[in-house]
Amino acid sequence: MPQVAHYHLEKLTDIHSKLLARDTVVDILLPSDYAKTDSLYPLLILNDGQDSERIGLKKTVEQLVHRHEIEDIIIVAVHAGDRMQEYGVAARSDFKKRGGKAKDYTRFIITELIPYLEYRYPVSKQAAQRAIAGFSLGGLSALDIAWHNEYFGKIGAFSGSFWWRKRDSSSRFYSEHYDRIMHQQIRKGKYRPGLKFWFQTGLLDEQSDRNKNGVIDSIDDTLDLIVELTKKGYRPFHDIQYLELPDGAHDLPTWGRTLPTFLKWAFGTTKPVK
Repeated sequence: MPQVAHYHLEKLTDIHSKLLARDTVVDILLPSDYAKTDSLYPLLILNDGQDSERIGLKKTVEQLVHRHEIEDIIIVAVHAGDRMQEYGVAARSDFKKRGGKAKDYTRFIITELIPYLEYRYPVSKQAAQRAIAGFSLGGLSALDIAWHNEYFGKIGAFSGSFWWRKRDSSSRFYSEHYDRIMHQQIRKGKYRPGLKFWFQTGLLDEQSDRNKNGVIDSIDDTLDLIVELTKKGYRPFHDIQYLELPDGAHDLPTWGRTLPTFLKWAFGTTKPVK
């Protein structure tokens, strides 16, 4: 019986970030023969890398590559530090002052981690072959980083925390239009040709329904974000993919189950399955 593709796992624990003022931990999944070829590989940076094993990242990638459903890729899974402060939107904190280090985390990814990766590993020089993704707050962070940095051409958000807002929703002055921070970032931003988005939500993500319209906030916030992107010129089904799971919850098993769908969207190959 043929063996599945083998990926080599490197764990880097000695990358000190001056911006974050701490040592960072990064898991890097590499094709077994990456050092023996002159190829440049597509790159995925994944927030919440500490959960890689629980979502079955290595096994999933190996199986998809073996079945020729995705290309060989390099995955950089960044372990989270202080999630509530380092993830968020770089432009401003939320109403509870969370996300205060999101700007530093963005700068860590762009100015510290990526130069190191490009120096040490054969990663693609094309934005269309570079993606960033994350779960929940990590998905919010991934979108914010890619929206403001042309290094990435693809974004994946699993149950993204797009409720992130500058005012408590219980306030009499709260406005869905003005107070959701990421929606405002999209509204103020500029269309960038070639940028592509992948969003996933689940009907069991939560029970909250701020506007009492019978749709949970996770889905409402994601769909409203997609509306803002379409207003910029991004096209559903071409630039934007949306996956809604009737039995999808806000948890690692759900995200692990949908991981293959995201990877095939981001790095799929047209080669025949053998």
